[in-house]
Amino acid sequence: MHQTELELRQDLAAAYRLASMLGWEDTLYTHFSVRMPDNDENGEPRFLINPFGFMFDEICASDLIIVDLNGNVVEGNADYNPAGFTIHSAVHMAREDAHCVIHTHTLAGMAVAACDSGLLNLNQISAEFHNRLGYHEYEGVAFNLEERQRIQASLGDNMALILKSHGLLSVGSSVADAFQIMYYLNKACEIQLAAGQMASLSPIATIPDSLADYVSSQFKKVEHERHLVWKAWKRKLDRIDPSYKD
Repeated sequence: MHQTELELRQDLAAAYRLASMLGWEDTLYTHFSVRMPDNDENGEPRFLINPFGFMFDEICASDLIIVDLNGNVVEGNADYNPAGFTIHSAVHMAREDAHCVIHTHTLAGMAVAACDSGLLNLNQISAEFHNRLGYHEYEGVAFNLEERQRIQASLGDNMALILKSHGLLSVGSSVADAFQIMYYLNKACEIQLAAGQMASLSPIATIPDSLADYVSSQFKKVEHERHLVWKAWKRKLDRIDPSYKD
């Protein structure tokens, strides 16, 4: 990662604002984080996360706080949500490539998280996640730091995670990657929710695993396009309200 702290702050703040526009927020809850470009004096990563008490559409780059893996606020005049720290620190501890972590409680995401079958291969969008999506068993509100090891094991080397009876999580090498992954994971859940509502009228057709494997491999070849989409998202946000950069 070659972005400066300011660029990371502005990208993460943009992700919060866009998430609000898309209806992903859950009042003060759920969190996005991004790893700082340098480690602390002990060689441990630190990460930017939202201060507890802010709605997503309020967050500016300067509002974000820096937290270390021990739960210390290194920079900033606010606290964080303990459950958010457990989840995000777990990923940043284990996945050096997971620079950005996005966690949501959307209606569609929570609906699929409540299904034993998980995400089905119903469409081209969901096929991108075939064999690239982990599942984590529900253990209650994530206040227990011991759960971090189990979250890490559940995520493995996948690009996303469904937290059962809870919500969705995506990881990426940048905010651009993690945001785009979450956008399409949530979209796949929305499609599944809509298809389920029509199941009484017509049987639901799934994509065979062999074809889903092929489609997933096709998506891997165009992952570089996520950064083009991210630039377009930020242009849209700049036209509406560029105050996220402050």
